Amino acid sequence: MISILFFAQLQESMGQSQMEVPLAGKTVAEVKAWLEKEYPLLSLGQVMTAVNEEFARDQTIVNEGDKVAFIPPISGG
Repeated sequence: MISILFFAQLQESMGQSQMEVPLAGKTVAEVKAWLEKEYPLLSLGQVMTAVNEEFARDQTIVNEGDKVAFIPPISGG
């Protein structure tokens, strides 16, 4: 299992701040694709991703027990 953490409007879209999913061994891109398939209103195209509090690329492998955070872009002025 891996933990997925949602921030800002992603948390609002999901109605929860985190979830546990059985996606260990997958890439970040595969985790994103699975989430978007399971939750069609969720869009992860422009989000930053961190694995265990370090920024990660789509090809990063997620291991058992990892925490994957999706952080949307922040706008303001």
